[in-house]
Amino acid sequence: MLPIQQLQELIQGKKVAFIGAGVSHKRCIEQFVELGAQVTLCDQKKSLDDFGDYADTLRRLKVNLSLGEHYTDDFAGQDIIMRTPGYEYYKPALQAALKAGAMVTSEVELFFEFCPCEIVAVTGSDGKTTTTTLISKMFEAAGRKVFLGGNIGAALLPQLADVTSDAVAVVELSSFQLISMRRSPKVAVVTNVTPNHLDHHKDMQEYIDAKRNILLHQVPPCREVLGFENDITRGMVPDCKGKQVWFTRLHDTDNGAFLREDGMLCMAEDGVVTPFLAQKDVKLRGLHNIENLLAAAAAVWGEVPVEVIQKVGSTFTGVEHSIEPVRVLDGVTYYNDSIGTSPTRTIAGLRSFDQKVILIAGGYDKHIPYEPLAPEVIAHVKNLVLMGATGPRIEKAVREHPDFAASGLAIQHADSMQHAVELARAAAQPGDIIILSPASASFDLYPNFEVRGREFKSIVNALK
Repeated sequence: MLPIQQLQELIQGKKVAFIGAGVSHKRCIEQFVELGAQVTLCDQKKSLDDFGDYADTLRRLKVNLSLGEHYTDDFAGQDIIMRTPGYEYYKPALQAALKAGAMVTSEVELFFEFCPCEIVAVTGSDGKTTTTTLISKMFEAAGRKVFLGGNIGAALLPQLADVTSDAVAVVELSSFQLISMRRSPKVAVVTNVTPNHLDHHKDMQEYIDAKRNILLHQVPPCREVLGFENDITRGMVPDCKGKQVWFTRLHDTDNGAFLREDGMLCMAEDGVVTPFLAQKDVKLRGLHNIENLLAAAAAVWGEVPVEVIQKVGSTFTGVEHSIEPVRVLDGVTYYNDSIGTSPTRTIAGLRSFDQKVILIAGGYDKHIPYEPLAPEVIAHVKNLVLMGATGPRIEKAVREHPDFAASGLAIQHADSMQHAVELARAAAQPGDIIILSPASASFDLYPNFEVRGREFKSIVNALK
């Protein structure tokens, strides 16, 4: 039976509730209706018209609606509930439906269930998107058909009918996606685990356990690529069931990818060390991106020719919103690092420059500590423009650091992105760098970090 037929067998004639109509669910709702499911959309929006252009699609598909304040009431009596990553798995309404016999799953979980090809998946607090993208580019350059999705790219489940056994699915997974996963990929990469999303997880341990799910359900033969420099990922070795390898830029290893003292990126496997790329030939900015490249190489090693890894590593210039050059104006260079949604990501971005920068930071509060950011801001920033809910928290951490008084660091506050760019521009001299790297999520003002980054770019590109 074809994978798409297996999915149809699961959902045909069943009552299926979708929580929210985000990007991935819009495509899945259409697919599920076509495959014969009775679909209900549960959403906080008050009326059908609130869905804008998508309202016409919902009318055409004759989707049932459960809207407004009590939108979760219609979980009762459903056979299957499709969870969105933003809706926490342990919410009482969802757990009650689970106890009542509903199957609670998600687009990514069902794809893992029925996918006929090899899956390579990446998780971690930082570096996921760049590492995932590098892996997909390496497989593509080697001639493989690649399906890229999960936390980036397009929804994978609606593409199931096109996935053949000789393809490869490359998937970025967030903790929200992983928390309820009962299947793991053939190749699993965990970049690092640092405090993140503590507004959604009940504590750090729940966040770590969610990340571990990428390993727990693996079936040999399989491969695990772990970041050596992070205590938590190093502690995941007992969870590994296959060929576990490291990636590290600070140590040599006889088992994995590493940056050698002479500036060569190398892979050590079965007693053989293979240098594959000189650090000076890497186009990506920042040492954290050397780690992402090492992680990607370790993930595809043995499946992709070394010269392909070398070619991608020496030509790839980065993903959108990750230290992305925007423009040079009046001798000032603007960078968009909107993907910097946590302190560790912003720290990596700041360390990518060999001069002090003007930093625009702040946003939605995920309840993560900002103390680790303070010394890095003092060392790498000459003018700090803050906005959003975390602005005052970042300022407090920086001002309370013992080196602040002597630093000469100026701190300003903006009430919008437009205002922030204007303040940064006014503070800049020719030769300066202005970077948006918020160290915070975007949800106070924007639906996601991509929308935030694009607004920053459009404001910067409109400057006269």
